[in-house]
Amino acid sequence: MMKIWGNFGRFMAAVFAVLIAGPAFAENGPQPWAMGMIDAASPVKERIHDLHTLLLYIITGIVIFVLALLIWVVVRYNEKANPVPSKTSHHTLIEIVWTVVPVLILLVIAVPSFRLLYFVDRARDPEMTIKVVGHQWYWSYEFPDHGGFTYDSYMLSDEDTKKMGGKRLLEVDNKLVLPVGTTIRVLVSSTDVMHSWLVPQFGVQIYAFPGRTNETWLKANREGIFYGQCNQICGINHGFMPITIEVLSKEKFATWVEEAKKKYAALPTLPATGVQLASR
Repeated sequence: MMKIWGNFGRFMAAVFAVLIAGPAFAENGPQPWAMGMIDAASPVKERIHDLHTLLLYIITGIVIFVLALLIWVVVRYNEKANPVPSKTSHHTLIEIVWTVVPVLILLVIAVPSFRLLYFVDRARDPEMTIKVVGHQWYWSYEFPDHGGFTYDSYMLSDEDTKKMGGKRLLEVDNKLVLPVGTTIRVLVSSTDVMHSWLVPQFGVQIYAFPGRTNETWLKANREGIFYGQCNQICGINHGFMPITIEVLSKEKFATWVEEAKKKYAALPTLPATGVQLASR
């Protein structure tokens, strides 16, 4: 018993220490002992945080109300305080209240939820378009607005990741490079099985289906490197197709585009099929 209480005491001390330290929002990736959601790097993610906060307030209020109601019932209607129980089986007012109040709460939740869904659905006046194609097990990126060059993005080995001092299972050989402060339409598809393009800090998660193109959008509000992964079980190497996005200033992005056009020069298409060969 003393051992159990000792472990419980240490656990509560650790929780108290974290609470005193305050929320440690992870910047550009997970951090040890971080609390709260990962920091937002796009307008979509900021709105997701706002909805999460609203739901947290509502849930907290419901929990406090139900707890207070239970305590009141235990104190007011226990056998000692209420030796002769009431035989009331129906109460019209109470039944109306416990039907109407949940409906009102759901309406309060529904309005911002639908606003967020419509906000995420389509890009308004996109400034550029990129194409994302999932493969077993890597990603391909195409820039149709910048000459149509294409390149593949493979996860780096542990050895190469250690050399560059990066994050294990998240670093790639060719990052997806995007400009900051730009509304970007993202077209997502697949060549084999179902994949999922997930970048938490941008609030982007969309499925890639073979033979179908899905659309989403993002707008990075700061420069930096951001990570994501395929979160759809797509085969034996599902956990080894990360997404690494490098957001640059618009000037640096323009310079990178000119270099990328030369580095990832489009390969000739096959005359019989018209299929373009992917370049590394």
